[in-house]
Formats: sequence, C-alpha cells, structure tokens
Amino acid sequence: MYHNKSCKMSFIRSIIRLLIISCRLFILRRLYKIDISKTARISFRAKLDKTKPKLIHIGDESYIASGAIIFSHDFSRKLYKDTYVGKRCFIGANAIVMCGVRIGDEVVVGSGAIVTKDVPSHCIVAGNPARIIKKGIRTQKFGQIKLYQENSDE
Repeated sequence: MYHNKSCKMSFIRSIIRLLIISCRLFILRRLYKIDISKTARISFRAKLDKTKPKLIHIGDESYIASGAIIFSHDFSRKLYKDTYVGKRCFIGANAIVMCGVRIGDEVVVGSGAIVTKDVPSHCIVAGNPARIIKKGIRTQKFGQIKLYQENSDE
C-alpha cells in the first residue's frame, strides 16, 4: 500500500513539474519572443537574458541545464547581438554564454564554462574561457554524447 501511494505522489510531482516548465516555455516564447525550438528543453533555473530576448536562438533538441545563463547583451560595451545555440546541444549547469556567440550543432558545453567566442559544431568545450577539449563528437537528443562501438574488423 505504501509503495503505491509513493508512486502516485511521484507521478503527481512529475506532472506538476512538466506543467510548470511548459508554462515557463510558453511565456519565454510568446511573451518574450525568444526563439526556442519546440523540441528544446530549458531547465527551470536556467536564465535567458530578457534585455533583448528576441536575440536569443535555441535549436532543436538542445538542453539548457540548471543555472546556465545565455546573454544577448553586454552592458559594459553597450552591445546587443544575436546569440545562437545549435541543434542537439547541451549547455551544462552554471555555464555562461556571452552575447554574440554562435554555438554550432551537436556541442557540449561543460558545467561552469564561460563561452566568449564562437564554438564549431561537433565538439566539447570547457573552462574559463571555454576551450575545445574534444573534437569530432556526435550527440543525440538533448546533447547526450553518442557512444560509438569499436568496429571489430579494424
């Protein structure tokens, strides 16, 4: 009996969480006019710059983790530029993407990284400032790295 009650509460929490996240995405897309793909996911605690929200673009099947910040402006330089996150990217927890940066498709940005320059597709970046630590990667939905199986003929 206890297990059944626990499962119901877990299910109800999951539904409420999805409703809250869906409402937040609706507000970001409709009210703020941020260009977020319908298949992208934004953590509830991620922050998207609302100074010039129309300048943020997030591609298909990308995931922005908790605490990540994506800027579309630089107050100190009075700069407003488009900031792009490509398809199937993962932006790690507490990472910061500065304004004007273009992140290519299938990129993983490590937790806490500060992305100050454009990032080419199919790589992993980490650090402050973010630097490429691995090239030639492939990702799947929400930027999860695909694991390749070794070919036994080689």
